[in-house]
Amino acid sequence: MNSQDFKSLAESLISVFALAGEESIRLYDQGLKVEIKKDKSPVSNGDLKVNDLITSKIKELTPDIPIISEETVDLSKKNKSKKFWLIDPIDGTKEYIAGKDEYTLNAALVIDTVPVLGLVGVPKKNRLFYTYANGESYLIEKNKTKKINCEKQQPKGKIVALSSVIKPSDMILNKLKEYKVDSIVKMASSYKFCVIATGEYDIYAARERANEWDYAAGHAVAQNAGAIIKTLDDKPFLYGKEDYRNPSLLIKRSENLND
Repeated sequence: MNSQDFKSLAESLISVFALAGEESIRLYDQGLKVEIKKDKSPVSNGDLKVNDLITSKIKELTPDIPIISEETVDLSKKNKSKKFWLIDPIDGTKEYIAGKDEYTLNAALVIDTVPVLGLVGVPKKNRLFYTYANGESYLIEKNKTKKINCEKQQPKGKIVALSSVIKPSDMILNKLKEYKVDSIVKMASSYKFCVIATGEYDIYAARERANEWDYAAGHAVAQNAGAIIKTLDDKPFLYGKEDYRNPSLLIKRSENLND
């Protein structure tokens, strides 16, 4: 597959992401049916409907590429594939169930440990992010499509970090101090990756948490927009681990966060 193939593939998924986002809102408005999974996390009929819509379209487009989705994965089987899809139909299910607006719809194509293509839908914010190559990340908002490139949106001299929790650990706070962070904003889901890609925020650091499908699509969007993504100990952040577990994470909008 070449970059033109990836472009066509990503653009072919935009309409199903829009539809799946609308369905997620419709099902919430109807009243969600929620169950608790074996890992004690919640899943709703909204998660499952979104999963069905996105998975069906991807199977139609790339029938020979395996799909690994949070809602259907068999964790007892080790991932041996070099090329595969990672899907998290709704990242931030607790946010979704609570009626909040930061949950996301996610799909990424991973090839040789790198997420090369990704889509992240943010239905309640009417935003859809997608990417298919280095330097080719886009935001669709209010029926307009614009390229995003991590250009700083905060005032020069102000560095704002994101966190998935209200009170980050001392280790994370110390890491953020290295970058002279002025303030920290709590934000849920893979939306964090996307608003670093737009330049609205500057940095996100996290200890080992979550699984590959939680990060891959947002990772593709941010990295292809120019963000620097590594582990906290400055190693490459790679995908395709047999157990799907994420290492630590550091996303920087640019090398110099004041640029």
